[in-house]
Amino acid sequence: MPTVAVNGVDLYYEEVGDGSPILFLHEFAGDYRSWEPQMREFGQRYRAVTTSYRGYPGSSVPKNADAYSHDILIEDIRGLLDALDIEKVHLCGCSVGANASIAFSVKYPERCLSVTAVGVGHGSVKGKEREEFLEAFASRAQALLDGGMEAVVEKQSNGVSRLPMKAKDPRCHEEYWQRFLEHAPDGSAYTAIGIPPKRPNFYDIEDELKQVQVPVLIMLGDQDEHCIEGSWFLKKTMPRAGLMSFPMGGHVLNLEDPDLFNGAFSEFLALVEAGKWQKPS
Repeated sequence: MPTVAVNGVDLYYEEVGDGSPILFLHEFAGDYRSWEPQMREFGQRYRAVTTSYRGYPGSSVPKNADAYSHDILIEDIRGLLDALDIEKVHLCGCSVGANASIAFSVKYPERCLSVTAVGVGHGSVKGKEREEFLEAFASRAQALLDGGMEAVVEKQSNGVSRLPMKAKDPRCHEEYWQRFLEHAPDGSAYTAIGIPPKRPNFYDIEDELKQVQVPVLIMLGDQDEHCIEGSWFLKKTMPRAGLMSFPMGGHVLNLEDPDLFNGAFSEFLALVEAGKWQKPS
């Protein structure tokens, strides 16, 4: 299996095709396999790359919590690009990957051709909702450490934002969560502890977000209630951010509606590369 050494771990990756590079970044419950419909489609016209984060299938699974953090994830992404000799990239991420893509564009805008953020903004809320977000990830991490992947799969797979996939494509839903059960419990637990709770709340980095001139497409499922506020905040704040809402859409839009997703993503890339992704003025 192809891996590269980055920041003291081995990161698994796959790539196909030639042209402008795209790096696909998965969500908490996913891994490199979550982007297979996009690897097949965009590998025909682009250099398509998918990876697993540290702690996920194919990549190293450090056994201590200190090896996992939001900042480490950002540097792992940079290190992977460096190792693959990619100077600038179209980043396309879901959930954890979407939030990481936005953060990467803040820290390393010169490395980004564009950002597509799917199911972004969970946790970018205030007050009681922020406290509930932090408590949910702490509880999930402890359940994973105590009982493994089986301890959380039922609740995770039947959350409100997961039901659209179950309704539209039950076979895909079943396969997705079977893959989830193959994950390392400690890797997932330490990810839950170190990454979502410690990434910046968008409200706290508003000034930085206003400075990012990277083209951004936000994709939001209208049933993905935890991501609505954060997605709209990005749309209003980032100078070149546009938002697309998927009707009756959930959290993992690229698998729920691959044809709709691929068409929208393809059009976005074409507009970006033609220099025509700008807000009307």
